[in-house]
Formats: sequence, C-alpha cells, structure tokens
Amino acid sequence: MSGTPGFSDRIVAGWVSMRDVLTDAERRLTAAGVVSPRTDAAILASHVTGIPRTRMLLQDEMSGEQRTAFERLLTRRMARVPLQHLLGVAAFRHLELAVGPGVFVPRPETELVAEAGILAVNGVDHPVAVDLCTGSAAIALALATEVSGTEVFAVEIDPAALEWARRNIDVHQPAIDDRGSRVHLLHADATRVAQEGGLLADRRAAVDLVVMNPPYIPEDATPSEPEVRDHEPRIALFGGEDGLDVVRGLLVTAVDLLRPGGIVIIEHADRQGEAAGDAGVPGLMREGDTAAAWTNVRDHLDLTRRPRYTTAVRTAWES
Repeated sequence: MSGTPGFSDRIVAGWVSMRDVLTDAERRLTAAGVVSPRTDAAILASHVTGIPRTRMLLQDEMSGEQRTAFERLLTRRMARVPLQHLLGVAAFRHLELAVGPGVFVPRPETELVAEAGILAVNGVDHPVAVDLCTGSAAIALALATEVSGTEVFAVEIDPAALEWARRNIDVHQPAIDDRGSRVHLLHADATRVAQEGGLLADRRAAVDLVVMNPPYIPEDATPSEPEVRDHEPRIALFGGEDGLDVVRGLLVTAVDLLRPGGIVIIEHADRQGEAAGDAGVPGLMREGDTAAAWTNVRDHLDLTRRPRYTTAVRTAWES
C-alpha cells in the first residue's frame, strides 16, 4: 500500500534526522496542548544529546539510544509533567536551580521581583534581606550572588521545599562566598517568624529588604494549566478564600522586620494589582491593618504589561 512516508519510515540504520525528530515532537506536543512545543522539543533534545540548542539542526542524526531516552521524556511532557521536572533544573536569572516534585518551579515573572530587590539594596553597606516563602531559594540566591556582602534569611515552612532550598544553597555556596554574602535557611512559619520567640525576633526593625513570592491563588480557584494544577505543591499556590490571607500575615512580619525606610516587595497575581481596589495587594497595603506602616505604595507591571508586584517603604510607625 503506497502513501506518504511517515516518521517511522524515515528511520535509517538506528538513527533519525534531528530535524525529523524535532518536527515530530513539536507536532505531538502541540496536540497535547503544550504552549511552547517547539522550544520544549528543542530543550529536551538538547538535554538528551548534550548538543546546544543553537547547533541542534546542524546535527544530522539522533542515535537509537538517544531517541529512546528522548521518547521517554517526550511522553511525560505530553502528559504535562513540567519541563523543569524532566530536566531536574530551572533557570532563574544567572542561576540554575534544582527543582522537582515538592517545590514550586520559579517563573520568569519572579525574576523581576528579584531584580527589584537587588536594585533596592544596591549601594547599601552589608544589606540584610529576608525572603519569605523562599521555596527553591531562588530570590534569596539571586540577592546573595548579585549583591556583595548581603546577609539573606530564607524562610520556608514546607519540609519538602526546604530540602530543595538547602540543596540549591549548598550548590551555589561558592558563588555566595565569592560575593562575601551569607544565606541562612530557616524552617519556620513566615507569618510568625518575627514574633516573640520566633527565629527572626532579634532582627525586628533591623532589616533593609523583605521580599516574597507568597501563595496568592484563591482557595476555590483551579489553575487551568495541568503543570500547575497537578504538579505544584498546594501550599505554594493557595492563599485562603480571597488569595490574600497569607499576604496579610506576611505584611505583619514585614512591618516587624523592616527598619524605617526599608522596602517590601510582594509578588501577586495579575488580578491583584491596582485595578482590583481593596481586593488587590496595593489596596490592601493602603487600607488594611498595616496601612499606617507603609508609604510610597506602588504597583509594577511584568514584561507582558500585566500587574505583577507591589513595592512600599516602611514608615516610622510602630505596631
């Protein structure tokens, strides 16, 4: 029976054309609903072969052994296992972070939050920063490796995420040391860590920067992406009935920790910006229980021009 040759018909002597592999993978990932099929296919192929993505199409073949390994990963990606889980790492600014089940995969949007924190403490002698809900320690490590002499306290309540954070800090310890910085990983409830008897009680009113990427999805909302819904830890996603319960507690912690003139930076959902009024983070900071503690409350857009994080300056008001 004649017909157009299929992918399997183009396998020759145990190898297939790299271009054919990538074209077939992109088609299958597209059918599975993956939002970046071409990129994901190329990244997985690079992971299997060790060939940089920029040189991928210069490679004529993929061996049978490589094809088998690639097929295993491709099948799992088609099932919407996060790409970063398949690779075991996630890129974050200049860092490569170990990630997997049990820890939230850092997003590109959070790189802007880290950058805002870096700019906030640049020029401060021996700055002290606190990263609440640190997860993989992405923001804490960005601060410690990009701002010399920074002391960062990374706070995480979830034991599974804590292990990933510890692993990442250990891997990047040489870079931390090169900058003359320090990172302290604390297993604690970030909403209580600065209270009397808490691990950061002795740092009250002595911190230059508090930064956070907290859980902020409303409890009754269901993330549409299977990578998030089925694979991210719930503790890192959901923030109570309106999504801001955890944020409210973290604002109290930030009030306790920051010195007058210190800066807080809070990542939030794109529906929790200025336009949300009292239901958004800027509105909460202006009208909520800690409102007297903040001045210069400003919301900021991400690279897609969506509201993404709020900054504010600590006043001299005491709680």
